[in-house]
Amino acid sequence: MSDISVVKTREDVASKSLQVTVPLDRVQLAETQAIRYYGKHAKLPGFRPGHAPEAVVRRKFGEAIRQTVLEELIRESWDLAIKAEDLKPIAEPHIHDLKFETGQPLEFEFHVEVRPDVQLGRTGGFTVKRTVPPVKDEDVAERLRNLQERKATWLPVEGERPAPGQLVRLDVAPFEGDTPGSAQPYTVVLGEGRTLPEVEERVMGMLPGETLDTEVRFPDDHAEESRRGQSRRVRLTLHEVKRQELPALDDGFAREVGDFESLDGLRAGIRADLEADAKAAAEQAVRQELLQQIYTANDIPAPASLVTRLIRGYMEAYKIPAEQFDRFAPEFHPVAEQQVRRELVLETVVERQGLAATTAEVDERVQVLAAARQLPPGQVYAQLEKSGRLRELERSVTEEKALAWLLQQSTVVEG
Repeated sequence: MSDISVVKTREDVASKSLQVTVPLDRVQLAETQAIRYYGKHAKLPGFRPGHAPEAVVRRKFGEAIRQTVLEELIRESWDLAIKAEDLKPIAEPHIHDLKFETGQPLEFEFHVEVRPDVQLGRTGGFTVKRTVPPVKDEDVAERLRNLQERKATWLPVEGERPAPGQLVRLDVAPFEGDTPGSAQPYTVVLGEGRTLPEVEERVMGMLPGETLDTEVRFPDDHAEESRRGQSRRVRLTLHEVKRQELPALDDGFAREVGDFESLDGLRAGIRADLEADAKAAAEQAVRQELLQQIYTANDIPAPASLVTRLIRGYMEAYKIPAEQFDRFAPEFHPVAEQQVRRELVLETVVERQGLAATTAEVDERVQVLAAARQLPPGQVYAQLEKSGRLRELERSVTEEKALAWLLQQSTVVEG
């Protein structure tokens, strides 16, 4: 039996192309096996199972047999290619230039994206600065104001024109010729940028109950490209205006928003939270700076194929249609490049240092999550497994181990 031929034709840091030739005798063997399978399992009128002539089986299941042969030989060739070329694929291969003709060898080309072979010549000896900014009284006051706004009530405003920060309920009906079309209801807080600036401007000149026919212009940077710079005549009807009534800042408010006995206790709790956030942000900045120095020292690539794959993943997560790729790709590109480099470095460190998360470490993390949620660890484990997030948790633990190892090889100074 002749061997399947796999020949590398092209490659770059993140992909390979492999020309595959399956000799005729291997194709014929696969075809014979497929015919036997269909002949044994198929129910054909006038024949006992397994006794139908080959010609009848071919005539009845010709296309299915052909597809079975093709799938089996591609699978076998792919298994061989992985071993022969020591591939580390990050996705299923694409098949190009397929030639599958009767009485001829099967020929096609695999194109596969692979994880680049990253060379980390230097992983330590770097110096990074950790800077934890102090929490200011204004920061505490801002957080306190946010809590007030969450607990605020909205009171009707009568006989006054709305102002920024007030909530309005209105209808907007675009004109179709000389007649206003179907009205769309909106409830917005003026000044938050949730509607056209010119609509807000017109509304702030109206009284509750009034209707105004006016022309508004869409901004040049409007989200819908087809509307940028366009003008449209609309009918605005202002139904209601409300102002925000903030609760008093006192001990009662502190007890309402949390487990605090006094307003001073609430302020202290907010400060502690902000300080914890500042420390976490500083730690994240240290890790990012260290990784950036590693990228530079080792010339870590960000292959275009991997960056594109990640951008498409971002778009899917944000529910952005695939046909808008060209518009959003430049916006996501810098973040995607950094993420690709990050993953390549960490995966290489994990592989070389044997830092993959162990079962015990994952179990320990599950127990921490269970304690925080006040649930049995087994229940949390089952939830993570059912939602497909257990692998994500394992990956998180692995990355933390890799980053901790890298930090041990360098110096962190306080600044």
